[in-house]
Amino acid sequence: MKKRGILLLFLIGIVSVLLTGCFKGEQSMEEIDPPQNAEEVDNMEEANQTKKTKEDEKETDDEGKTETVARQLYLMDVNGMVAPQTLDLPLPDSKEVAKQVLEYLVKGGPVTSLLPNGFQAVLPEGTEILGLRLEKDGTMIVDVSEDFKNYKAEDETKILEAMTFTLTQFENVDRIKLWINGHPQSEMPVNGTPLTDGYSRANGINVLKTDTVDLINSKPVTMYYPAEHNENRYYVPMTQHVDVTGKDMYQAIVEAMLDGPGYTTNTVHVFNTEAELISEPVLSDGVLQLKFNQQILKDKDKAVISDEVIETIVRTLTEQQLVDAVDIKVDNIDKLVNENGEAYEEPVSKKSFIPSEKL
Repeated sequence: MKKRGILLLFLIGIVSVLLTGCFKGEQSMEEIDPPQNAEEVDNMEEANQTKKTKEDEKETDDEGKTETVARQLYLMDVNGMVAPQTLDLPLPDSKEVAKQVLEYLVKGGPVTSLLPNGFQAVLPEGTEILGLRLEKDGTMIVDVSEDFKNYKAEDETKILEAMTFTLTQFENVDRIKLWINGHPQSEMPVNGTPLTDGYSRANGINVLKTDTVDLINSKPVTMYYPAEHNENRYYVPMTQHVDVTGKDMYQAIVEAMLDGPGYTTNTVHVFNTEAELISEPVLSDGVLQLKFNQQILKDKDKAVISDEVIETIVRTLTEQQLVDAVDIKVDNIDKLVNENGEAYEEPVSKKSFIPSEKL
């Protein structure tokens, strides 16, 4: 009996100890403070999420940006003259640069939103560029759709000029030949302009007709003259016959350029009336040196030559096959500067004004 009492007391003691431990364990779970860095962890997760969102937005922005490249497109101005405009076009993924510039000549096409004030595209609306092939002799074969035929007879030459001068901005393209829907064309479809030998810059652009120049003893030369519409200033190429009888060819070109195309062409005459060459031009290694009197200057005291005078001279003379750049000198002036006061240290090439590359 005594032993049972002792055993019972022993068991009661063990149970009490166990119950006390359980109670303390439950109490300790409730009293444990949350980790001190719990808020930091939450903030870190939020920061990481914000960072990821910003990175995603940046990737979206980067993907939304379109890489562009400057191209010359020959378009029709408000006076019906074909003139170049340098526009930023999307860089084509396919690298089909020549096809792209032609597509941007189509009325109602992708050029519409980029057209400068007063300009319009020249190829008939709906025209598709079906294919292009560059031959070894520099001839670009251009295959277009039947929609190309939907133009007025008076626009035929302008269409040819725009296509030719746009494509021959690329150094390895010399002329174009036209195909329509896979068939070679010996003449234009509406007004019959001959195309058997193709069409090149030698055919001219905005050709000025004259009765005063002997065509036998003259040379067709493409001159560039400034023009303006509202605030848009640009250069219009015009092909005119220059009398080269008994003269150095380059001298004859410069003298005709100084005279200008006349006052009926809606262009700006940028030369002073008394400006003239004072020595014969000298061509050496592609650089044509011209020496003028001081009347060529915009400001004699500061030796400033007008930017438009420089660009007119360089654009015109570098149309000649052997001329890559022009070195302009002025009598009794050691160093010429442009309108920003920057000195002309080297001959000026047309690449200063016109983007150019090979296909």
